[in-house]
Amino acid sequence: MGQKVHPRGFRLGLSADWQAKWFNEKNYKEWLLEDEEIRKIIKNKYYHAGISEIYIERPDAERINITVKTARPGIIIGRKGAEITSLREELERKFNRRVVINIEEIKTPELDAQLVAESIASRIEKRASYKVAMKRAIMNAMRKGAQGIKVMVAGRLGGAEIARREWYLRGRLPLQKLKAIIDYGTATAWTKYGTIGIKVWIYKGDADI
Repeated sequence: MGQKVHPRGFRLGLSADWQAKWFNEKNYKEWLLEDEEIRKIIKNKYYHAGISEIYIERPDAERINITVKTARPGIIIGRKGAEITSLREELERKFNRRVVINIEEIKTPELDAQLVAESIASRIEKRASYKVAMKRAIMNAMRKGAQGIKVMVAGRLGGAEIARREWYLRGRLPLQKLKAIIDYGTATAWTKYGTIGIKVWIYKGDADI
């Protein structure tokens, strides 16, 4: 039976970074659940803003610093900062802590695995061909400078009776090499035939380690 390791977890501390930059033995369980709730609130509220990653830092028990990496920062910031102020106030009321939110723009969303996966899911939900959506994503990533990309979809593809899995690979994808920078993302397409899972791996080169 195959044993699979998450590409980020496999490379933490080498070519990948932690998404939660804090450690506290006393409040570990409570803060971990809070982190998951924060990510869920932001992701659900601004799903169409193209959010890739949400980093959370806790300098002390009274403060939470949140960094949101997004392809469309204007949607989260809002007109004259109204939207981000509303979000900050909502989080402060819910968790009773001082919240600071920083927004970082993703310059090339075609090279972000999470955004690519969500883009493919969106196209499938709009009844586009899954093969066309996969090939277009691969072509865009390679054109923007990716050294390799793999896209996998699984489920009742095209409304078929029996679920199956299909994937395309272009370029190199050295998953066993620790210094390889592998970006990984997943998404789910909700169709009338059921759910279709999408996984994307993008190889961006090697880290200097």
